[in-house]
Amino acid sequence: MIKDAVVSPELASKFAAEKDTPYQRWVHGEGLDIIGAHYVPNLRTVELKLWGRRGGAGVFINHEASRTSNDCYVCEIPPGGKLAPQRQLYEEMVLVLDGRGSTAVWNDAGARVTFEWKAGALFAIPLNAWHQHFNGAGRAPARYVAVTNAPSVINLYEEPEFVFNTRHDFKSRFSGEPDYFAAKSEQKGLRLETNFVADAVNLPLISARERGAGGGHIRFNMAKGSMNSHISQFPVGTYKKAHAHGPGAHVIILNGEGYTLMWPEGDEPRRYEWQVGSMIVPPNMWFHQHFNTGTTPARYLAFKHEGVAIRNAQGVPKAWISRRLGGDQIDYVDEKPAIRRLFADALGKHGLTSRMEKAYEAERAEEMAK
Repeated sequence: MIKDAVVSPELASKFAAEKDTPYQRWVHGEGLDIIGAHYVPNLRTVELKLWGRRGGAGVFINHEASRTSNDCYVCEIPPGGKLAPQRQLYEEMVLVLDGRGSTAVWNDAGARVTFEWKAGALFAIPLNAWHQHFNGAGRAPARYVAVTNAPSVINLYEEPEFVFNTRHDFKSRFSGEPDYFAAKSEQKGLRLETNFVADAVNLPLISARERGAGGGHIRFNMAKGSMNSHISQFPVGTYKKAHAHGPGAHVIILNGEGYTLMWPEGDEPRRYEWQVGSMIVPPNMWFHQHFNTGTTPARYLAFKHEGVAIRNAQGVPKAWISRRLGGDQIDYVDEKPAIRRLFADALGKHGLTSRMEKAYEAERAEEMAK
């Protein structure tokens, strides 16, 4: 069984000075907490603190699985209020959790674009572009979750003044195009190149049988950034294949209910229940597997840094490739029998039965054809 690698206090003290980072000091200087968890039951209800500089409330969620590559924060805009304008030398992707409002984006050249959003909208902030978020409701707060690559940038430069106050327009990223945040896109295989998705919950997906159980999938490149994201969905009574990848993927549940199993190789799976608004952050190279135990298709959004996607020589993420071929995905035929028993028990509590037989049969047929 894999152990937690806890060492003596004497050895730990020799590395204590390396545990604190410029990024962590910056977060604490903002007056905010860092939730060091790889599971948050509900982002919509997680407790926030006043964020004086931004003019709202917030909290950072930054497990050790991602603390040096990317981070996550939840922010709330007060009723009828707005956040302070900000620009930054790191990338940011945003999912609106609750409420409605608008965002203005502009550059030093004076080009300005404003777009409206509501719960379920997905967009990215162009690199170093000024931006400001507005709450369009007078009685209820608006809340969003964002994932950024701030840790690597702040740790590199160590000077927040440089990160947040550098005058430079990255014109290849944003030049004030009037339709920059319009509902337009270009599909390239599984990847959708766009800057704005009005409704991530109902966005049409592409078949991705390689991930198992007849699911759908779509990947995003937003604001020409180096960070990426994807949406996956799988039907009632089914579950995804277990897989592992690098650190920093923030999996946010958009629809449905179920649970996720996560485990380091050689250890027993740990179970995390989820609902709309839950977030799971798999640690580095931990296997994880998502199970739909509800009465509707289950859909999630994964915000992540490109470093998560360990790829083969063809550019295919190894999390999509069977372990039998040298990848990091476990075929159904190779999973432990307890996985299926646990799933059947969970479905039975909801009066449902498994619909996995077709997926099992398809995999067996592929094995026989080889």
